Amino acid sequence: MNLEQQIANILTDQMLEEILSIRRQLHQYPELSFQEYSTSETIRGYLDQWEISYTFPHVETGIVARIQGDTPGKRIALRTDMDALPILEQSGLDFSSRNKGVMHACGHDMHMASMLGTIRVLNLMKHEIQGELLFLFQPGEEMNPGGAKMMLEEGVFEGREPHMIIAQHVLPEMKAGHVGFRPGIYMASTDEIFITVNGKGGHGALRKHIKDPVLMASRILLTLQEEIMRMAPEKVPTVLSFGKVLADGATNVIPDDVILEGTFRTMNEEWRKEAHRLIKQLSSDIASGMGGSVEVEIKNGYPVLHNHEQLTLEAKVLATKLLGKAQVEDMDIRMTAEDFAWFTRRIPGMMYRLGVGDPSSEQSLALHSPLFKAHESSLRTGISLMAYLAVELLKIKAVEKINS
Repeated sequence: MNLEQQIANILTDQMLEEILSIRRQLHQYPELSFQEYSTSETIRGYLDQWEISYTFPHVETGIVARIQGDTPGKRIALRTDMDALPILEQSGLDFSSRNKGVMHACGHDMHMASMLGTIRVLNLMKHEIQGELLFLFQPGEEMNPGGAKMMLEEGVFEGREPHMIIAQHVLPEMKAGHVGFRPGIYMASTDEIFITVNGKGGHGALRKHIKDPVLMASRILLTLQEEIMRMAPEKVPTVLSFGKVLADGATNVIPDDVILEGTFRTMNEEWRKEAHRLIKQLSSDIASGMGGSVEVEIKNGYPVLHNHEQLTLEAKVLATKLLGKAQVEDMDIRMTAEDFAWFTRRIPGMMYRLGVGDPSSEQSLALHSPLFKAHESSLRTGISLMAYLAVELLKIKAVEKINS
């Protein structure tokens, strides 16, 4: 019996129903970043029930489970995130969030359920495993600096560094039953920008007595947008957006200061550093030229996510073998970000996408939306593929560490 058939035989309808029940339980009780205490307890309860060894805690709520194969070999880590978002759910699901204002709107409940299902399947297939599997349940993916970075800084692997690491992430624009791969640069870096523009406020009718920070902020917004995009290297995707502008004056009152908050994203680390310098310099020059000053803080977020080329191509071939060519898609870059990038800077790694869109509908409900829904049939695909990749990737030749 080949590996595909073994996985199909183990992942029975009854087992899948149990995993679906776990997914709904996790969805009903979401927790914010670095507050995943109940979520972690629930996961550990199932690991204990299934007699899976694990270490805990990692960054307070994180877990690393382990399955040792019957024969020695390489070591692969599989990663899932656990946190939810500060969103009031409006999906209408029978198992909607019971924690008001908190929602698994990014599908991390699906990620955890898929990982738990994968553990169940692989624990019954130790005879097929040539090496060791680590399963990372990671806190705080949605909040800078990210749980991945913190787990690494804590020494999460403790001398058991994996030869490679993989993760899957749901994608509502892709139909359930499909998966997607992209070798090389895949997701953007992300940084948070905080600019305080200082001037001299006063009566809006007495213009000559004020140094207007509203006008300074307006010019800074326009100039940064124009100049950063103009100076971005050719063919390097770049996004600069400001989502918060706070000028707390009145119709006839000019405030003393204006606050700007935004995000900068790109796919080139050298340009990222240069853009930070330009944002600070241009803001300062504009404000001082208009009689004011600025305070600029740029909080470095996640780095560029780079999917190891060899590993990703190997995984795509395996996915095609398991699911069929029609179910495996090539993906474009995304300007969204993922703290999984911290792992791929250190370990050859890959993140692929799991389609969760309704196969019978052309409408897709975006991630981070209060209406987001994931088609649960995708769990069979997610569990089967992750288990299949874990076993088969242990057999490939060593992959080089090409990221820095």
